[in-house]
Amino acid sequence: MHSVAVPRHALAPRAAGQFSSATAQRQLAAPRRGALVVRADAAAGIDAEIEALNKHFGIPGRVDVVAGPGGLPTVRLQHACGSSAEVTLFGACITSWKQASGDEVLYVRPDAVFDKSKPISGGIPHCFPQFGPSDKMQQHGFARNLDWQIASTSADPQPDDRDPEVTLVLTENAYTKGMWPHSFRVAYSVALHGELLRADMRVLNTGTTSFDFTAALHTYIEVVDVEQARVRGLKGLTYLDKTVDPKNPVQKTEEREEVTFSGPTDSVYLKAKDYVELDVGTGAAVTITSNKWSDVVVWSPWDVMDCYRSFVCVENAQFSTPVTLKPGEFWRSQCEWAVKDL
Repeated sequence: MHSVAVPRHALAPRAAGQFSSATAQRQLAAPRRGALVVRADAAAGIDAEIEALNKHFGIPGRVDVVAGPGGLPTVRLQHACGSSAEVTLFGACITSWKQASGDEVLYVRPDAVFDKSKPISGGIPHCFPQFGPSDKMQQHGFARNLDWQIASTSADPQPDDRDPEVTLVLTENAYTKGMWPHSFRVAYSVALHGELLRADMRVLNTGTTSFDFTAALHTYIEVVDVEQARVRGLKGLTYLDKTVDPKNPVQKTEEREEVTFSGPTDSVYLKAKDYVELDVGTGAAVTITSNKWSDVVVWSPWDVMDCYRSFVCVENAQFSTPVTLKPGEFWRSQCEWAVKDL
């Protein structure tokens, strides 16, 4: 990724509690009457599925359903400024975010597979309803290896270049209830605001009993070299160092102005601030501004992966304080990524 210009639109941080219950309930409601649900029973049906979804939800030149890597149905967002993003329906994984210059910001590992045999390794996959290992379900939960459905799309090229956006939804099924016996609805909106990438995640308890969950956005960011990367905004925070024993992490205090990399790193920064940035080593940094995510995770596998020099994960997580939702209650979080020159 090369250095790019500062995004045109200044960031306006969102205040906690800004969004009303009524607003979130509307956004978490079932898709409007007549919304399309399409399933392909075989590979031969994927093209037909994509065509039907695109006919129903596509907005030419702004929101298109296309065949992504491995032929996976993928929503491509394109802003009038030239930026773009791609989100697969499998796992609701953001696999690409490009600036107007064409520079890719995210990183997808070369060992990633796109046949649904496992979660996509790279981009921004989900961790829900579990961040980390669990005795009852697979690592990082099930949301990243299930098909999500398109609930809505929006964009308006006139008169103000309204941001292209897609909202994907995930609900319980027999598979999820086999490991997590709860009824829920997750609505995940991804949008471009100029060159900024925005994600809005809402979780609603649609059942009759309370449940707890943890979550994360497992963000892979491309860097010129991991040893040149720097993470800023974490000094003074308590963190859990999981590099030696993930099940028994060592609690430490971050003393560094800049977190650097010289070996494996797996750190969960507790009660983090709502802003952190990753210097990618090109004269640019990726900034992350969040709301309602309690923690920040910094991860590099180092040389256990051949591609380790090319990325660093800086992730928003809800780990130190699991969310408890009573029936009918919801949780909402936002995250915004931008690229700035240093």
